[in-house]
Amino acid sequence: MGRFFTRERFGRPQLAAAALLMAFLAQASWLVHREFRASGETIDAGEQLRLAAGWQQLQGGAIAGAPYPDTRILPLAFYRDDYHGNFDSEHSPLLPLVTAAPLLILPQRMLDSGFSSDWRWLIRIPFLAAGVFLGASLWYVARRLCGNHGGLLALGLYCFSPAMIQASAVWHTEPEILGAWGWFGTIFTSIAVAHTLYAPREVVLWNWRRIVLLGVALAIAVGSQFSMIVVVPPALFFLLYLAPIRRGAGFVIWITACLAGIFLLFASYFFRWHAFAESMRHAVFWGATWHSFMVPGVYAQVAGLIFRGCAALAMLLPVALVAYALWPRVRYFGNTAPGLVALLLIILGIAHPHEAGAGFLLASMPFLLIFVSGVIADLLETSFRLLIISCISGLMIAYVLFDIANLIRVKG
Repeated sequence: MGRFFTRERFGRPQLAAAALLMAFLAQASWLVHREFRASGETIDAGEQLRLAAGWQQLQGGAIAGAPYPDTRILPLAFYRDDYHGNFDSEHSPLLPLVTAAPLLILPQRMLDSGFSSDWRWLIRIPFLAAGVFLGASLWYVARRLCGNHGGLLALGLYCFSPAMIQASAVWHTEPEILGAWGWFGTIFTSIAVAHTLYAPREVVLWNWRRIVLLGVALAIAVGSQFSMIVVVPPALFFLLYLAPIRRGAGFVIWITACLAGIFLLFASYFFRWHAFAESMRHAVFWGATWHSFMVPGVYAQVAGLIFRGCAALAMLLPVALVAYALWPRVRYFGNTAPGLVALLLIILGIAHPHEAGAGFLLASMPFLLIFVSGVIADLLETSFRLLIISCISGLMIAYVLFDIANLIRVKG
């Protein structure tokens, strides 16, 4: 026990990260509180759909969205081309199950009392937790890639990002935070697995924990949004690129993780083969349209979404891009990989002009934050260190105050 509680594991950086994550959770919880206070006993149509479908499946009924058994539970806004014969063509039952599962701890008499604000919090807790876990994962990765300063900068930008706070609170938006966490986990777990392939041990057996973790991340990403299956090829790329002398083992690990992900996705259908097969037949795994790239207004809209999601990027991202282009020292794998993944996700966000595009843009945010923080951390090692620290400190103070001021003005 004494070895576990060491300064390396629980020093000042870890305490600062914990404080930032608590601030993030407090802000997201405040949004949930304001929404419930404004809406009273009503519940959002999309959330009502997820809750009803997930609860029905948990009670032994039909699988959520595969298909929806009674069109009367579908709000009018959900009658779109996305629902082919009442099949949810964009999502697996994962989101409905995650939404409804916390209600299992309540006695039936409390559930019969209607949409009480006392238990409506429960259906938001999984997504609040996902936001905190994504932030913790971001901190862990950024600290290893960029050091303490880069890790704290990335986490600070994340914890006061309106986009990430809103997504975690599911405040007037779809619960895309799970897909973003799945993407992040898939990419960096594949990178971690690739690095362990240099160990002189039996590869598959030695890596079984990370293989399972990679499979879980894949299942979360694809289960949250079918079109996020595009994360699978980048995972293979990093496995093969980072371990060129063990590519056979890397490919076996990738196949094993994909099979684990498929098994977990099948499990979300409660192992009902017919429902799973029909859902996969109706699923839209590639809903991109390249016509979006011909519309100039789309680029302005995407840039606006990104910079509104993290206003500090409006200043930090151009600086990071210029430094990356002009200074060879920052063009190493730790900066390049998250930058390329962020670019890929932004391209996919442009190519998906409907709801799926928002999920890709949200997933790009953690990768953008790591890229920017990595470059800034390298700039801190130059002779301009004091000037950069002063600029970053002033920017972060303004960024935090701006975010808090916006939260205070929220009316629901």
